[in-house]
Amino acid sequence: MQKFDTSKIKDPTFFSDNRLKAHSDHIAYASWEEAERAKEDKAFAGGAAGSSFRISLDGVWKFHYAKNLDQVIPGFESTEYICKSWDDIRVPAHIQMEGYDVPQYANVQYPWDGREEIWTDEIPTEFNPTACYVKYFTLPENFSNQKVFVSFQGVESGIALFLNGHYVGYSEDTFTPSEFELTPYLVEGENKLAAMVFKWTSSSWCEDQDFFRFSGIFRSVYLYTVPKVHLYDVKVEPEVTESLDAANLKVGLISTAKGKAKFTLLDGENQVMEEERELDLENSFSFAIASPKLWSAEIPYLYELKIEVSDEAGILQEVTSMHVGFRRFEMKDGIMLINGKRIVFKGVNRHEFSSVTGRAVSRKELILDIETMKRNNINAIRTCHYPDDSAIYQLCDEYGLYLIAENNLESHGSWDPVLRGEADNTTVVPGDNMEWLGMMLDRVNSCYQRDKNHPSILIWSCGNESFGGKVLLEMSKEFHKLDANRLVHYEGVFNDRRYDETSDMESQMYPSVERIKKYLAENKEKPFICCEYTHAMGNSCGAMHKYTDLTDTEPRYQGGFIWDYIDQSIYKKDRYGKEFQAYGGDFGERPTDYNFSGNGICYGGERKESPKMQEVKYNYQNISVEITEDTITVVNKNLFLNTDTYRCIAILEREGHEIQRKELAVSVNPLETKTFEMPFEVKKDAEYSVTVSFVTKEDTRWAKAGHEVAFGQKVFEKLPVLEGEKKPFTVIHGKLNIGVKGENFDVLFSKLNGGLVSYRYAGKEMIEKIPMPNFWRAPIDNDMGSSAPARYAQWKIASLYATHKSVDSFKEVPIGVKEEEDKVTVTFTYYLPTTPSSECEVAYTVYGDGTIATTLRYDPVKELGDMPEFGMMLKLNADYNQVEWYGLGESETYADRKHGAKLGIYANRVEDNMAKYLVPQECGNKEEVRWAKVTDRKGRGLLFTGDAMCFSALPYTPHEMENAMHDYELPQVHYTVIRVAKAQMGVGGDDSWGALVHPEYHIDVTKKLEFTFTFKGI
Repeated sequence: MQKFDTSKIKDPTFFSDNRLKAHSDHIAYASWEEAERAKEDKAFAGGAAGSSFRISLDGVWKFHYAKNLDQVIPGFESTEYICKSWDDIRVPAHIQMEGYDVPQYANVQYPWDGREEIWTDEIPTEFNPTACYVKYFTLPENFSNQKVFVSFQGVESGIALFLNGHYVGYSEDTFTPSEFELTPYLVEGENKLAAMVFKWTSSSWCEDQDFFRFSGIFRSVYLYTVPKVHLYDVKVEPEVTESLDAANLKVGLISTAKGKAKFTLLDGENQVMEEERELDLENSFSFAIASPKLWSAEIPYLYELKIEVSDEAGILQEVTSMHVGFRRFEMKDGIMLINGKRIVFKGVNRHEFSSVTGRAVSRKELILDIETMKRNNINAIRTCHYPDDSAIYQLCDEYGLYLIAENNLESHGSWDPVLRGEADNTTVVPGDNMEWLGMMLDRVNSCYQRDKNHPSILIWSCGNESFGGKVLLEMSKEFHKLDANRLVHYEGVFNDRRYDETSDMESQMYPSVERIKKYLAENKEKPFICCEYTHAMGNSCGAMHKYTDLTDTEPRYQGGFIWDYIDQSIYKKDRYGKEFQAYGGDFGERPTDYNFSGNGICYGGERKESPKMQEVKYNYQNISVEITEDTITVVNKNLFLNTDTYRCIAILEREGHEIQRKELAVSVNPLETKTFEMPFEVKKDAEYSVTVSFVTKEDTRWAKAGHEVAFGQKVFEKLPVLEGEKKPFTVIHGKLNIGVKGENFDVLFSKLNGGLVSYRYAGKEMIEKIPMPNFWRAPIDNDMGSSAPARYAQWKIASLYATHKSVDSFKEVPIGVKEEEDKVTVTFTYYLPTTPSSECEVAYTVYGDGTIATTLRYDPVKELGDMPEFGMMLKLNADYNQVEWYGLGESETYADRKHGAKLGIYANRVEDNMAKYLVPQECGNKEEVRWAKVTDRKGRGLLFTGDAMCFSALPYTPHEMENAMHDYELPQVHYTVIRVAKAQMGVGGDDSWGALVHPEYHIDVTKKLEFTFTFKGI
C-alpha cells in the first residue's frame, strides 16, 4: 500500500494529490420531488442537502490528538489498527473548540513566531498539532456498484486521506472543498475512512489572516455517488445587453457521459423558456431572453433554472436547479456600474465566526447576520479573507447583497518586516517567487469554480495584505481568464506599485478622506474603494459620515467596507464559572494580539448590534431628508426603487412628546430629488422637532412591516431656562460648613472637605460623594492606539487629585458665598496637579425649590491643550438605577457619532448603558441632553437639566473601567456614577493604531470654558 510522505507538507509546490477538479456548488437530485423536499427541509445535515446521491458523514468521529507529526500513531489508518476505543469528536468542528490545543488569536505575526526559528521553506515541527480522524461507515444499497466520492467542504489546513489503509490523496486550501474518489478502495460491509489533518503546512504561510488560529475538519463532510450521466460542473452566465432590455443566458456543462439536457427557466410560476439539447462531455448552450427582470441588491430578482439530465435512451438520471440573476456589472469611464447605474458599496467585512463554534458558523447564525445587515442598510460584504461556506453566497443572491468574493490568501507576517525595514522583498510570500504560483492559481481556480454562478458576486479578490509581486499579477490574470464578466480586486498593490494592473480598482485600507480626494485628483483611470475603513474596534466609528458623504460628491469614490462585522470572541468561563467573551490571550496562547480580535459592529455571543450600528444604519441609508420650517426635501439615492416602495410618516413632537402624525404621499424616482410642503405648523412656544421616517409597508424576509429604513429630523429649538423657582430658604453659617434649607430640601457645603457634601431631598440623602470636576474618560481602544492616555495623562491626574487646598500651605482655600434674595451661590476653587499648574472653579447656586445650578469654569492653560472631557462627576446609591432622558438616542452618542440618533425621550437602566465592548471602556454617553432623570424603582431621585449637555449614568467611574481588561474584573456595583459635561472628545475610528480624533471633535480650549447644569430632587 502507498504510504504518505509527511515531509511533503512543507513543500509549497505540493498542495494537492489525487484531488478531484474544482466544480460548481450545484446539488444533484434523483427527482424534482426529492429536490422540493430538500428545499423545505431547513434542518438538512450539512452538505448532504437532502439528496439521495449524498450521505452525510457529519456527526461523531473517532479522534487522536498528536502535538506534532512524531507523535502520530504509526499505521493508525490501517484496517488492522482498531480505533474504536479512541476519543470521540464532533465533525464539523475545530479541534481547539473541542478540548484539544487552544484557540490562538494573532493578527500580523505568524502564530509560531519566536517559538521556532523557521522561514517559508520550513514549517513548525516541535509544536504542529496533527489531528487523526477515523470514521467507520457502511454504504447503503443504492451506493453499491457505484462510483463513490467524498467531499470535505473545509479542512484547516492540510489533509491526507486514507480508506481501508490505502492512501487516497492530499489537499491544502482550507476554505474550498477537497474531494476524492474512494471507489478503488471500498469494501463490502464496514469501511474505515482515516484522515491526518495538519494544523500548519506550507500553505499556512499564505493563511496569516487576522483571525483566531484553528485547525480540524470544520465544515461538512459527505459521501456522494453520481448516476451514469451526471453534470460534474455547471456554469451559468446571464449576459445582459447594454440597453438592458435583453439577455443571453449562456450555460456551460461538463458531463460524465453523453445524454440529453432539458432546460426550463421559470419566472416564479411562469415558464420563460423550455428547451432540450443533446448533451456531450463538454457543452456550451445559449438562450435568448427578452426583457429580463434585473437583479440588484435593492431588488434581488431571481429566476430559477431547472436542468433535467437523461441518458441517450431518455431515462432520467438527475435533476438540478439554481437561481439565475440577470444583471450587468461593468466599468465605464472609471466608474463601476450595476445595470447602468453607478454603484456605491455600503459594505462590511465579515469573518465567518461564532462565539460558540469558531469558523464553523451555523445556518441560523448566518441568516441572522444577513438579516441584521439588511435591516441596517448594509448592501455589500467582502468575504474577508477567504471563501466562506457556500451557503452565504446563496443567501446573498436571495436577500440582495453585493459580494467581493475573496480568495484564500494573506501573508501579512511575511512582508510587514519589509515595511519596518527589517527585511527585503525576498521574504515576501508569494511575491515574485514562482514556487508559489501553482498553489495560488489553484486557489483562484477553486474559489472561482465553486462560486461562479452566484449573481451576488460582482468582484473577485486575489486575497488580502500580501504585498505585491508577479504571482499576484498572475492570479489576477487567471481570474480574468476564467471570468470575463466580473472585475478583480487587490488592495496590496498600494504597497507595491510594480504591477498596478493587478487590481481593476484602486483599493486602500484606512485612508483619510483627504488622502482619497488627493488620489482621485491625481489619478483619473480607476475608481476608488476602501476595502477596509472606519475601524470598528471597541467604542469607535466616529466621523464615519465623512466617508459616506464623499460618495455623494466624488463619483469615482464608490464606497467601502467597514472593518468589521462581528467581534471575534469566544465563550469562556471565569474562575467563578460565569461566562464571558474571551479574546486573544485569554486561552494562555502566545504570541497573541489580545483584544484586537474585537472590531465588530455586532457583539460576539448572541450577535446583537452594538451601539455603533445606529450610526452605520443612518450613514448607509438610501433616502436623505432635509427639513426646514416650510419644506421637506427628499433625496432618493436608491438606484432602482421609488420612495413610494415605503410608507412615509411625518411626526411632530413638542419637547419629546408626539402631538401630531401624518402619512405623506412621497413619490421620488430613483436618483431624483423632490421638495414637499411642511405638513405641520411649528410654533415657537417650546422646542419642537419634526421627524420624517420611511418604513416598510409589508413584512419582508429581513424585517417586519413598519421597520424604518431611513429618516430625517429637524429640531426647532427654544433654549431651556436653568433657574429654579423663587421660594423661601435659609442660609446657615456654621464654623466649618455652610447650610441651605428650603421647604423639602437641605444642602451642606464643607469648607473642610471642599465641596458639596450633602443634598437631602424629602429627607433622603442623595449624594454619596462630593461632586468633583472631571476631565477624563476610560480610554477607548482608539485612544490606546493613538497613545491618547499618555498625551492626556495630566487630565486623569487632575480628575483624581484636584484639591481645594493650597498646594504650598496645604490649607483650605476660602470659599465664596454670595447671598441674594432668591438664591445663594457657594463657590469652590480647585487646584489641578498639572504641569504647568492650573485651576478651575465650581459654583453652586441654590434656589428655594431645591434646584442647584452647578457651574464649572476653567481658564485654559495653553501648554496643557485640550482634555478628553469637561464636566462634573457625582455618585448616587446604586438603588438609583432607572434612567430617563430627553436628548439624542436611543443608543449611546458622541460628538462624532450622533448623526444616526434622534432627539426624543428614552428610558433604560443604568446597567444597560454599559456597552459590551470586549475591554471595558468609555461608553453610555448621551449627547444633546436637555434633561435626565435618575431614579429608583419608586420614581425618586434626581432631575438634571442643561443646555445640550453630555450625560451618562453608569455603574462605574472611568477609573474603575480603565483598570479592568474584562467585564469580570470590574468591581461589585455600589454606586450609580453620574457624569454631566459640556463636551466629551469624539471617539474617532479612521483606524485604531494611530489615527487621532478629527480636530473639530476635540474640546475647544482656545477660549474660557464654562458649563452650567442644574439638578433637583424628585
